[in-house]
Amino acid sequence: MDAMASPSLVWFRDDLRLADNPALRAATDRGEPVVAVFVLDEVSPGIRPLGGAARWWLHHSLAELGERLREKGSVLVLRRGAAAEVVPALAREIGAGAVFWNRRYGGPERTVDAAIKEELRADGVEVASFAGSLLYEPWTVRTGAGTPYGVFTPFWNACRQLPAPRAPLPEPRTLAGPASAPASDDLADWELLPTRPDWAAGLRERWTPGEVGARARLREFLGEDAADYDRARDEPAAGATSLLSPRLRWGELSPFQVWHAAVGSDEPVGGFLSELGWREFAWHTLFHFPDLATKNLRSAFDAFPWPPLRPTHLRAWQRGETGIALVDAGMRELWATGFMHNRVRMVVASFLVKNLLIDWRRGEEWFWDTLVDADAANNPFNWQWVAGSGADAAPYFRIFNPELQAKKFDADGRYVKEWAPESAAREPIVDLAASRKAALAAYEAVKRAG
Repeated sequence: MDAMASPSLVWFRDDLRLADNPALRAATDRGEPVVAVFVLDEVSPGIRPLGGAARWWLHHSLAELGERLREKGSVLVLRRGAAAEVVPALAREIGAGAVFWNRRYGGPERTVDAAIKEELRADGVEVASFAGSLLYEPWTVRTGAGTPYGVFTPFWNACRQLPAPRAPLPEPRTLAGPASAPASDDLADWELLPTRPDWAAGLRERWTPGEVGARARLREFLGEDAADYDRARDEPAAGATSLLSPRLRWGELSPFQVWHAAVGSDEPVGGFLSELGWREFAWHTLFHFPDLATKNLRSAFDAFPWPPLRPTHLRAWQRGETGIALVDAGMRELWATGFMHNRVRMVVASFLVKNLLIDWRRGEEWFWDTLVDADAANNPFNWQWVAGSGADAAPYFRIFNPELQAKKFDADGRYVKEWAPESAAREPIVDLAASRKAALAAYEAVKRAG
């Protein structure tokens, strides 16, 4: 390392991109060599280990990020362990004069980041964090009473009253790298990819992780699919969804890039922008309620009388063997591709919670392991929404009848034929009408609790 240089260390997290990366921009503006680091932290208190599908995506996205940083002239250092130990140690190792990152909003993550910031500043290192993954910072959107919003529409209306989201930052043309690269783990040694067995064939067929593929998909969506989005977004076989959720989850695109590209297109994008708003709502809720994945947001639901778990029912749901065609199709699409159409997500979640009477947390855990776009906010937030225990919750008595949903949104059966063509011949594991009645009876306990 050049003895005269005091490099800038950029800590990448869920922001695996070069464009519109405020932390990277701050490092380049500082004018010193840039060292990038990604820390695989699965040991810090409260940090949730990644699910299998997420680990697959992370491997490929990191591989591309490393290549792109090398092309620009810098280096990506991979380290594994508790970030509160790894980041300060690497900063000292390279003699960093500054450390930059883009903010995280989960409770355990904020605790880790605050401790690192305090330690580095005590060492005399410049430290700064930036808004890179949300359009609006969670502490800037409050009700008139100063409390967090609990209902989406007024939340989104309040957001739209704030100044427009900032313009995206360009990616750096070049980066000044260190004179010698710090030691780095080998990505393959992290064993993020499945091997025994290798279940990722469908993921490889469906997805191209990385910033380059993310930008291409955004252009493709706005150029070809956005015109049909509002009309056909609820039809799982229509191909009208954006498929941008894993790109946003891993920060291969920022919401600022998506927002400005959509607003600048010639297509009607109001419905699509409101989905970005729903993502914001989920993250704002997690910021204020860090236990979102484990605790009912509405405490009255703590009284819900979940019956003893029937493992055979849970396994049938996980495997797409319930005998309910739309549910089975969705669960098989999930297993094969790491993704499920949003309308079908609501249907399969409602079936688990309100027909099988299985705690929403079991479903949230399964999605966490199998979705490429599962993140700490949207995954539990949406499960709680369906269960009726969360923010802006669907009333518990709103139960998605999967047969009616199929008739309405998959009328020609294309989606079911693609993913579960034989399901209609299978005996359903529960009677929809009887199980709905049992769920509503159980809900009376919640109403009595208050």
